[in-house]
Amino acid sequence: MSLFDRLSRLLLPAEAPVADYPFVASDVALYRRTAHPGDSVLDAQTWDDMLLPQYSALLAKETSIFGQQELHRRLHADGGTVAASAVRVRTLAQDAGQRQRLHAACTGLRRADREVSETLFGAPLAPSPRWIKLLPWLAPALLLSVVLALATGVVALWGVVVALWMALMAVQVLHHEAIEEWDRVRATLQQLLRSHGLLAALDDPLTADLRDDAAQAAKLNSRLSQSAAGNLPGVREYRDWLWQMNVRHYFASRDAVRTHLDLLRASFHRVAALEADLALARHLAQTPRHCWAQQGGELTLEQVMHPLLARAEPLSFALAGQGAFISGQNGIGKSTLLRTVGLNLIVARAFGFCYAERAVAPLLPVYSSMQSEDALEGGESLYIAELRRARELLALSERAPAVFIIDEIFRGTNHLESISAAAAVLHTLSQRGTVIVSSHNLVLAPLLEERLAPWCVSREGDGLRVAPGVLRETNGIALLAARGFDAAISAKANRVYDWLSDYMAHPADCEGIRNSL
Repeated sequence: MSLFDRLSRLLLPAEAPVADYPFVASDVALYRRTAHPGDSVLDAQTWDDMLLPQYSALLAKETSIFGQQELHRRLHADGGTVAASAVRVRTLAQDAGQRQRLHAACTGLRRADREVSETLFGAPLAPSPRWIKLLPWLAPALLLSVVLALATGVVALWGVVVALWMALMAVQVLHHEAIEEWDRVRATLQQLLRSHGLLAALDDPLTADLRDDAAQAAKLNSRLSQSAAGNLPGVREYRDWLWQMNVRHYFASRDAVRTHLDLLRASFHRVAALEADLALARHLAQTPRHCWAQQGGELTLEQVMHPLLARAEPLSFALAGQGAFISGQNGIGKSTLLRTVGLNLIVARAFGFCYAERAVAPLLPVYSSMQSEDALEGGESLYIAELRRARELLALSERAPAVFIIDEIFRGTNHLESISAAAAVLHTLSQRGTVIVSSHNLVLAPLLEERLAPWCVSREGDGLRVAPGVLRETNGIALLAARGFDAAISAKANRVYDWLSDYMAHPADCEGIRNSL
C-alpha cells in the first residue's frame, strides 16, 4: 500500500459496525439451489410444518449470510457429510475460548449485505467488452481537445469536446446501477477473503485447511480493492466521471473474480462450513438438553424436547419395527409431539445431534402433512388440499424409504369417507416407509394396528406421558363448557353423542335424535 493510500485511510471514516443484515429466505436458499442442485430431501410443506424457518432463525444468531446458507443446505441434505462436521462442532462446543477466537475472525462476514453464491455458482460472468480498452484514452483525448480548441480557436474542435464529454457521461449512466450492485457483491467477496486470511493466520488446527491458499486469497482481495484515495471527498467524482475509474475497476474486478472462481468457491465452502459449525457449537453450549444421536434403523428418543418451546415438557418415544398411531385428548400436545419427533429426526440427519437425553435415529428423509387448509385464492378446498398432499406423499414414498409424519388426515370430508380414505393411504404409506400419524378417528387404530402401533398421549402429574394404547376418555364435549358454551349446548351435545354411540353399535331410525335437538 502506498504512503498516499495509508494517509487516505486515516482521513476516511472508520469501518461500519457489525449489523446483521435481514436476508430473505430466498437469498438464504440460493447457495443450496445453485451450488447443490437436487441435493435436498426436504420439501416446502415439510419445511413449514416442522417450523424450520423459526428453527433456522434460532441457529443463525450472530451468523452471517455464509453460515446461514450452509446451515440451510445441511438441513436439506441427506446427511452424508454430517460425521466430519460433528467432530468439529463437539470440539468447539467444549472450548469457549476457541469459539471466541474463531468467531472474532468471522465477524467481518456479518457486514455483508449481499448474497454472492449466485455470483460464484450461478451463471458465469460475462467477459469484459473489447471497448473497455479505450476508456483510459477518453479523458486524455478530452483534455487534449479542450487545449487545442482554446489554442487554435477552431470551432469544430468544440464539437469533438462535446462528443467526448457526452461519451464519458453515457458510459457512467449506462453502468451506474450495475456498478452499485457489483460494489455490494465485491465488498462481500472481500469480507470472505479477509476472513479466510484471518482464520488461516490463527494457530488453530480447525483452520489448517485454509492456510495453503491464504496468500492467494490475500492477493485476490488486494486486486478487488479500490484505492482508498478514491473515497476522499471530491476525489471520487473526479476520478469516476473524468477518468472512468469506477467503470474500469468494475470490469477489472469482474474479470478477476471470473479468473479466480475456483479459489473463491473453495473459500466459500470452507469458511461457510466453519461458521456454520461455530453457530451450532454456540447453540449447543447454551442448550443443556442435547445428545449426539446414534444411527439405527429403529427410532428411540428418551426425554426428548422441542427446542423452540420455552417450557417444553420432555417425552420418551420409541418405535420397534412399526409406525405409530397416536391418540390423545384435544389440546394434550399430539401435534407438538409430532413436530418434536420430526424436527429431531431432521436435526439428527443434518447435524448429528438431538434435543434429548438419548437418541437413536434412522438417517431417513422426513415428509409431513400438518397444515393443509382451504386455499381461497387457488380455489382449493381443504379436502382437495389434503388429497393433493396425500398424492405427493405417496409419490415420495416410491422414491426411497422415508418417515411420514401426518396430523389429522382427511378432515375435509364426511366421517365415513375420511376413515376409509385415511385407512387406504396410511396403510399404503406404511408399507413403503415409517408412518407416524395422529388422529381423532380412533377407529383407525384397530384397522391399522398391524402396521401402526397404537400410542396414547396423556397427562401424568405435572408432565406428559406417551404409552401404548388408544385414548379411552375423550374431552371434545367437555371443552364446550370449559370454553364458555351454555350448559344447554353441552347437554344437547351429550344426548347426540350417546345416541350416535348407540346407533353405531345398533343402527336404527334417526328420527329420535332429530326430536331430541
